[in-house]
Amino acid sequence: GVLLYSHLQQKVRSAEALAQKYKQQQEALSAQLQVVYEHRSRLERSLQKERGEHKKTKEGQKWLSPRSPKVPKQDSMNRYGALSSQHKILKNQHDDVKKQLLELQLQHNSLRLEHRRSLESHSQRVAQLQQDRDSEVTSLQDTVFKLREESKLLRKAHLEVHSQLLSAQAQMEEFRQLKEALQKMPGLR
Repeated sequence: GVLLYSHLQQKVRSAEALAQKYKQQQEALSAQLQVVYEHRSRLERSLQKERGEHKKTKEGQKWLSPRSPKVPKQDSMNRYGALSSQHKILKNQHDDVKKQLLELQLQHNSLRLEHRRSLESHSQRVAQLQQDRDSEVTSLQDTVFKLREESKLLRKAHLEVHSQLLSAQAQMEEFRQLKEALQKMPGLR
């Protein structure tokens, strides 16, 4: 029972350690997800700003002469493309982190369920062991009580036999003395 109890306790401790590990991983992924969210929002703001500037540039170019250089437009288009690709990369990273977080939450829930089951099983086993121990203690107490009663009866019988033996020895002594007295009497010889 003690071995089973310690084994169950060890399993519970390892399940708790595993759950703690998954919880820490989940917290780390949540922190990464928060960073990705912040970076994404900064990029979106930057993208909106670039779009606004691009729009302004486009509207400004309508009023400029057709001979003006197209360098600013090309520059802003390049920046817009770079920001857009960076946004896609971050969005993919965000989706991956979200997927990992979901998997960890599922693992955490299954571990929690397994932990609860092992605790219930452990509690039932401990209750059964206590019940067995209590019945065994009661049985042993009954046996001890019966042995004490038998011991009392044996002591009583021993005392009776001892007193009978003493009485028999006293009678023998009387008979011996009587025999000696009879042998000393000259008339009977």
